[in-house]
Amino acid sequence: MTVRLYDSQAQALRDFAPADPENVTMYVCGPTVQSGPHIGHVRAALSFDILRRWLAHRFGRVTFVRNVTDIDDKVLANATDAEPWWALAYRTELEFSRAYAAVGILPPTYEPRATASIPQMQELIERLIEAGHAYAAAGDVYFDVRSWEPYGALTHQSVDAMESATDADPRGKRDPRDFALWKGAKEGEPADAAWDSPWGAGRPGWHIECSAMSRRYLGPEFDIHGGGLDLRFPHHENELAQSTAAGDGFARYWVHNGLVTVGDQKMSKSLGNFLLADDVLRDTDPLVVRYALISAHYRSNLDITESTFAEADAALGRIRSFLQRAFRAGDGSAGWFAGADLPREFTAALDDDLAVPQALAVLHETVRRGNAALDAGDSALADDALRQVMAMVGVLDVDPTDAKWSAGTAASMATALHRLVTTMIHQRAEARATKDWAAADRIRDAIAAAGVVLEDGPSGTHWSLNNG
Repeated sequence: MTVRLYDSQAQALRDFAPADPENVTMYVCGPTVQSGPHIGHVRAALSFDILRRWLAHRFGRVTFVRNVTDIDDKVLANATDAEPWWALAYRTELEFSRAYAAVGILPPTYEPRATASIPQMQELIERLIEAGHAYAAAGDVYFDVRSWEPYGALTHQSVDAMESATDADPRGKRDPRDFALWKGAKEGEPADAAWDSPWGAGRPGWHIECSAMSRRYLGPEFDIHGGGLDLRFPHHENELAQSTAAGDGFARYWVHNGLVTVGDQKMSKSLGNFLLADDVLRDTDPLVVRYALISAHYRSNLDITESTFAEADAALGRIRSFLQRAFRAGDGSAGWFAGADLPREFTAALDDDLAVPQALAVLHETVRRGNAALDAGDSALADDALRQVMAMVGVLDVDPTDAKWSAGTAASMATALHRLVTTMIHQRAEARATKDWAAADRIRDAIAAAGVVLEDGPSGTHWSLNNG
């Protein structure tokens, strides 16, 4: 079956045919590193991690570029005397990298920083000026949206219906919708946040950064441009306009992921529902987070509720339980299944616009069938199910028996142990309060037999493991 992807520009499913069948090329908008990642950033990166893995499975090689926007108005605004903009950007970049790695997102083939491609951005701007699609004014350079007839082709908007561009001072604009390609240095901005240019000292606009970096690392035309749905306008619309106006083919397919909501509301600091990645990953097994964030179709919004991670944990528990049963029934190893074919239904689901929910349904049906085979003593059917399950969790990277997730598993076990012992301590305290000394002693002895030491003190009862 042919891989099909929903092309946001065509607004339709299209058969995916890379320009080079042996090397799929992808550019995905990475973070603007003005503050740490929230769970929406992680979900977006995971969407393209799954797409990348599947395309690699189908085509063999994927050249994957994800940029870092390390110079931006917000980066400058969030900097302090104690932490200059470039230090803030680097620290925040590392926070994103840690969050991505924690949930198993593969590192990109290339991860360029915007500040490392300033000459390429200036060259692209010069080409646009020469072609009559950009103009310099008061130290800034703007893209002339009315000079490029296809402007609006990505989001299917007319120019007159668009909002004004607010990405730069309108001091020299011919049209309020013209957007900044180069921003002249302003009084009070750090001197090291400006670069020399033919139009005066300044820094690039946001949109030109991605056009220049994608061209530098993938060439004037590449297969897939990805990013969040909220980037379609103005960011991706402007990228498309400036790159094609400069004569580049640019992206052949546009793929956008849905957003994350909390209780059916868009995440907002003012609403108090802003889920920082560090907070989620501190409280939840990273594998559970990965499973939860890929369980909805990548184009749909994912609503995080109180049950989201509990449901993911339960689903992984069913997979883990079957794998452990199957390994015990077999030779006890997980290596002999290598090379197993993926179920046809699983492959069909991922070929159909990366339908991960349907693929997961196939995975869990195979788990159910494998458990039934084990119950019936049918080792051949159980072995077949085991091979298929291992192949599927390998593609999605949700294998709960993989050693790389052991830290998360250990953390979950530690949490479970803490809750269990705490409950027993409370039961013991209640028994003592009612002078049921026999019950209190039984609970104490049961805890001690499990290797747990209790210490009663003025602040309450505390426990520790008896490692001796």
